[in-house]
Amino acid sequence: MEQEGQKNQLSRSMKRRHLFMLSLGGVIGTGLFLNAGYTINQAGAGGALIGYLFGGLILYLVMVCLGELAVYMPVTGSFQTYASKFINPAAGFSLGWMYFIGSATTAGVEFTAAGILMQRWFPGVSVWIWCAIFIALLFVLNALTTRGFAEAEYWFAGIKVVAVIFFIIIGAAAIFGIIPLEDRPAPFMENLAPKGLFPAGLTIIFVTMMNVIFSYQGSELIGIAAGESEEPQKNIPRAIRNVLFRIIIFYIASIIILSAIFPTKELGLLESPFVTLMDMAGIPFAPDIMNFVILTAILSVGNSCIYASTRLLWAMAHDDMAPKYFGKLSKRKVPFAALVFTMIFSLLSLLTSVLAADTVFVLLMSIAGISVTISWIGIALSQFMFRRKFLQAGGKLEDLQFKVRYYPLVPLVCIIFCVSILIFLAFDPTQLTGLLIGLGFLLICYLFYYFRNKKLEKLSATSNDINPL
Repeated sequence: MEQEGQKNQLSRSMKRRHLFMLSLGGVIGTGLFLNAGYTINQAGAGGALIGYLFGGLILYLVMVCLGELAVYMPVTGSFQTYASKFINPAAGFSLGWMYFIGSATTAGVEFTAAGILMQRWFPGVSVWIWCAIFIALLFVLNALTTRGFAEAEYWFAGIKVVAVIFFIIIGAAAIFGIIPLEDRPAPFMENLAPKGLFPAGLTIIFVTMMNVIFSYQGSELIGIAAGESEEPQKNIPRAIRNVLFRIIIFYIASIIILSAIFPTKELGLLESPFVTLMDMAGIPFAPDIMNFVILTAILSVGNSCIYASTRLLWAMAHDDMAPKYFGKLSKRKVPFAALVFTMIFSLLSLLTSVLAADTVFVLLMSIAGISVTISWIGIALSQFMFRRKFLQAGGKLEDLQFKVRYYPLVPLVCIIFCVSILIFLAFDPTQLTGLLIGLGFLLICYLFYYFRNKKLEKLSATSNDINPL
């Protein structure tokens, strides 16, 4: 029995560099290369800057809460396991399935975005055909060993980071006239004039916050990958500290450059403004190279989402919250059945064969953003409940290797901010449907588990320990 249990356990094969680049690369994709331009188009330069700064603050609050939990209990189930243990099993079940749907849907967003980018080279080929090709490619990559996946993601993320830095340098040089951009005179400061910062007013900022949350989605991969990483007590805090500020710097610098060079109305979804800038700068082959880099970045994020969804489904199967079949591992230590089921959700991207690609992109992005916002609420609430139970059980703060400062203010503020974003969505007709579907799905999951597993919850309530699994 013991050998069988070990055979069905994931191996800790991710090194510190893998964990760091996985979490950093998981955020640099569609959210930056395509969604940033869309956000500026909707909220203006000033609105986009405020939105991404505010989103960065929420991201920081979420990550420190997740850090305390992940260091104390480094398991693959991550926040689904934490919610089950420190809130109640029904909450863990609901959040687990909510995040699974959101993450798997995000993979569909990435495939759609990749298909849109391929239009630059193959305008006559439908977007859905490229979606199908990329789905097949990433399925094969995820069916390999975890170590192989982590190594591939490490280099993909490295390419993305270099590309963003290169873009920031070229963009800054263009703004100050070092590199001329066609017929546009430098310096490009007119678009950043106060009168044009908020063309649609201030309230639109709160409506577009879902775009921002979607952009920052993926940072929580640190928690999900903790169960397969070496020395999580050392590596997770380092990854959190390094990733957070670099993500925010990359996004804010890119927003400033895009806002300065392009008028708000020129930015949209059909082509990445990063590629357009390289076209205007006249750098030989740079547009095609940048388009290829962005394509790689987008597929990399999709790959990370598939990894997260698959591992989460595997963990839920071991907690009797998903069919046990999803808890089995292949000879390569990969949850193959969970992987196949995850890929089915990514087929949502094939809706581009029926609807316009940009319409599908916005729809899937909204669903994914709402699910991750609810998941962030779950992370903050889990940390709030964990700390309280930990102290009640006689635990000491100095025993926590990574702890949230200013408790309970940090988790409570995080919850308030995330709930506020969801409330503002109710006033946007285009996102109200997605919000109602998301909240309805969460409620159905909670009630389903609660009534079907009443006896299990009573047994769980009698065991109120908070020892690591």
